[in-house]
Amino acid sequence: MGTRHKGPAAEVRALDAYIKLKRAVNAVDARTAPALRAEKLTENQFAVLELLWHLGPRAQHEIGRRILTSRANVTLIVDQLSARGLVRRERDRGDRRCVRVHLTAAGRSLIARVFPGHAVRITEAFSSLTAAEQRELARLCRKLGRGAAGGQEPAGRQSPSRSSSARRGMR
Repeated sequence: MGTRHKGPAAEVRALDAYIKLKRAVNAVDARTAPALRAEKLTENQFAVLELLWHLGPRAQHEIGRRILTSRANVTLIVDQLSARGLVRRERDRGDRRCVRVHLTAAGRSLIARVFPGHAVRITEAFSSLTAAEQRELARLCRKLGRGAAGGQEPAGRQSPSRSSSARRGMR
């Protein structure tokens, strides 16, 4: 069931889509959360470990931007992971104001052990969609996210200055 709102068609359509999107995200999260809880990890802690594992050391402010959380929350998450010996902070030698976060051997071991099962659970959760539907969903979510963040041209218009390789590089 979608919205029961009786407003303008654009509002009803947007609210209905929003409710369905939130329910779908909650259903996928419900499938992945128990395994993370078993490892005593929150979704954000897992996201930080996964980011560092796949992309290498990152500045705290970049971590927050990439996992869509505030700087204050990143500080808390990194404090928690650091207390468990999973990450370490290091001042950037080129810019002492910048703090880079690195995985420790224990953090690398944990994420290497946990991530494969997580990927399987995500794959299972998305198995009700065909490969083409998954690609289309990814495209639409990216478009929605950029539009909601104010970083996209109005529907149907794409900035000619952005090459396809530049668009692919933005996650």
